[in-house]
Amino acid sequence: MRVAVVLEYDGSAFAGWQLQEPEVRTVQACVEAALSRIADHPVRVTCAGRTDAGVHATYQVVHFDTPAHRPPHAWVLGANSHLPPEVAVRWAGVVPEDFHARFSAQARTYRYLILNRPVRPTFLARRVTWTHRPLDEARMAEAARDLVGEHDFSAYRALGCQAKSPVRTVHRLEVLRQGELVILEVEANAFLHHMVRNMAGVLMEIGAGRRPAGWAREVLEGRDRTLGGVTAPPDGLYLVGVRYPERYGLPALPRPPLVW
Repeated sequence: MRVAVVLEYDGSAFAGWQLQEPEVRTVQACVEAALSRIADHPVRVTCAGRTDAGVHATYQVVHFDTPAHRPPHAWVLGANSHLPPEVAVRWAGVVPEDFHARFSAQARTYRYLILNRPVRPTFLARRVTWTHRPLDEARMAEAARDLVGEHDFSAYRALGCQAKSPVRTVHRLEVLRQGELVILEVEANAFLHHMVRNMAGVLMEIGAGRRPAGWAREVLEGRDRTLGGVTAPPDGLYLVGVRYPERYGLPALPRPPLVW
């Protein structure tokens, strides 16, 4: 049978999602080790979106195939008993055989958190990106509107990005402030490597008054990553949602507070 699992994790404790050398701590390695103990056979998972070192998730989806029959709560409770404190299974369930965590996804949502105050964070260290320069969230929201829609995002992807096409469709890109936090939330059909962090870097430059609001579109239309500004740090980036067709039965779990 095919089983889907929804995970959350603190990415600051790992060298990214994807398996690497045995001595390198990754989220995938920890999840596979835990699920393998419950399944009583080696398990290899496929995820909805690979996250980089330092990037977090509150709704990462994986699937795996197994001959082991376990009730959903056994996958959840059993896996969590073998996972480190930085990773937790939120939900597990049997899904149709044609479900694929990556290719069945219709959209993904990322949230980027910026702590905007003169003093560096303590409790939120490695969970937000900090900037002491005052940010104008209204200017950032104005600039963000130019990035919504279907575009060639060559200027917003990493130079080493291996995606065959740079074209993606951004369904929404919102910017709002909650006290000292400036929050970016973006939903797209799919993302390129570093796409959200590069968007955040451009919008932060605009919000700090270093560039005009129209710069986001100029970067987009230039299609040249070398002219696209800095890549924002990974600390404030969270995968917070993956949307699938209803027939697969994945749950709409409560979204975390904005400070996550």
